[in-house]
Amino acid sequence: MLHAGEQKPPTAEAKDAGLVRIASVSTDVEGGLLPALLESFHTTSGLRTTLQFGNDPYTVARNGQADLVISHFGHRDTESFVSLGFGRWPRTIFANQLGLFGPPSDPAKVRGLGSLVQAFRQIAQSGAGYVVNRSQGTRYLTDILWHAAGRPEKGDWYIDNGNSRRDAVAAASRQGAYVLWGLTPFQRERQTEPFSLTPLVTAAPLLQRIMVSVAVNPERIDGVNAAGAARLEEYLLSPAVQARILTTPYPGMEQALWSPAGRHNAGEYLPQSI
Repeated sequence: MLHAGEQKPPTAEAKDAGLVRIASVSTDVEGGLLPALLESFHTTSGLRTTLQFGNDPYTVARNGQADLVISHFGHRDTESFVSLGFGRWPRTIFANQLGLFGPPSDPAKVRGLGSLVQAFRQIAQSGAGYVVNRSQGTRYLTDILWHAAGRPEKGDWYIDNGNSRRDAVAAASRQGAYVLWGLTPFQRERQTEPFSLTPLVTAAPLLQRIMVSVAVNPERIDGVNAAGAARLEEYLLSPAVQARILTTPYPGMEQALWSPAGRHNAGEYLPQSI
């Protein structure tokens, strides 16, 4: 319900029971997964979909232009959107990956390791450079790795110059060092800047970033196709679609690196079949 003095945001288009409007971050769109799943959803359900994506999907939803939001669980707006009543409880649907990138020569010999902690330990022991990516979640993961690896002395190998995201990766490329970053933005940015880096560790569980769907609350925002959003959520959580997520490759990469995350929801919510 609305609080005193509050009004529902205006809806951008009239409700259409045959249309489900999705607002998403860029990762699952540029990573190729969401468009493929929406195409198969249309074939299976007969429902049409529209998709807007970018850094602020929750703003799109607040403006009455979405029925379902898909974002990382840790997106800066997820908690406020749900706690203020604009969205239903988040449902974990899949996970994308960070990657540990490094020079093709791989001086620390970490290629293909299943343990990110062991990879970090070998980088420290070898003296090969590691550039700290200061984007919030990635810096946090670096701190975890440092503690888990036994808190090695931060000598010349540990390069923390305040860089984040693309700047941190560019610095690692120039210095022949290792760095953590998302696979999707790396693939996007390397099209305009040929980084001298390659993904070396991608399968470690610590690299996963959980993504969620948030159904928009029709009691707070007019024109929401709540039934259509529920059908799409159920589809995304169905066992067959969760299995398909395992085999969807990243563009430009041979391996499939998306992980199904439906099992993290309460069991009674999960569909048993499509």
